[in-house]
Amino acid sequence: MKVDFNPFAGAKMPDMKPAGGKKPRMGRTAAIVAAVAAVAVLGFNSVYSINEQENAVVTTLGSPQAVTTPGLHFKIPFIQQVRRVDMTIKGLGIGYVPGTSESIPDESLMITSDYNFVNVDFFVEYRVTDPVKFLYSSQQPEMILKTLAQSYIRDTIGMYPVDEIITTGKSQIQSEIKEKIMARMEAEDVGVQLVNITIQDAEPPTAEVLTAFKEVETAKQGKETAVNNANKYRSEQLPAAEAQADQIVQQAEGERQARINEASGQVARFESMYAEYMQYPLITKQRMYYEAMEELLPGMKVVIQSEDGETLNMFNMDAAQG
Repeated sequence: MKVDFNPFAGAKMPDMKPAGGKKPRMGRTAAIVAAVAAVAVLGFNSVYSINEQENAVVTTLGSPQAVTTPGLHFKIPFIQQVRRVDMTIKGLGIGYVPGTSESIPDESLMITSDYNFVNVDFFVEYRVTDPVKFLYSSQQPEMILKTLAQSYIRDTIGMYPVDEIITTGKSQIQSEIKEKIMARMEAEDVGVQLVNITIQDAEPPTAEVLTAFKEVETAKQGKETAVNNANKYRSEQLPAAEAQADQIVQQAEGERQARINEASGQVARFESMYAEYMQYPLITKQRMYYEAMEELLPGMKVVIQSEDGETLNMFNMDAAQG
């Protein structure tokens, strides 16, 4: 007879489910996932790599430092920032767009020493020598190089006749321009070095461009002529105006002196008359009276009476004056 023995038969098994269902297990899983993600983010931001054609600039709280060794490097996440700089030789065109046939007349058209026009295209090769200075010494170091190159190109082209520029003088022109730019870029110290500069093309300008520049030159000459005419007119009129002004001043000075002399004479006459009056007051008064009457009523007869009314004398003032 077979008997099945079960020690737990009739016993109540305990409930093995957690009190909160599956929530604690899910919370732990989310925390683990978040921790792994954080570690991954920190790990990703803790390393960087540079290749053999690059340098890196690591900035720590505003202080930059160059890293020149290629390979994998570590950095402090969120504190150190990394910027990569291409250290290979690069190029830019002056007078044209590299890789295309598009011309830039404002850059290529120049005036030679024999006052001719010529279109000259240059290709400038350069590289970064100091990544820190390249990034932080100036905002646009490549534009500084291009601006200086354009300036020295125009100065040098202006020292050669058009025939040499188009034919036999290219090597000499390139050498002079290269030497000038390299010296100036070294002085600017922006972390960029000129490698080479070459003339890509040199030819006379098109008829349309030549006509436009001739019109500009004609306008400039017209302006200079107008300025010269104005200066000439000023030179001619200024002496005459100055002479007229001197004449007016001299005339006014003469009139002033005449009035001063007249006033001085009147003062002298008054002082003389006053002195005479002080010595002979009655006679002087009568004479002044007669003179005033003669001035007011010329040709009148003067009758002099005594105190008792008898006529003492009667005479004509004009006759008496004569």
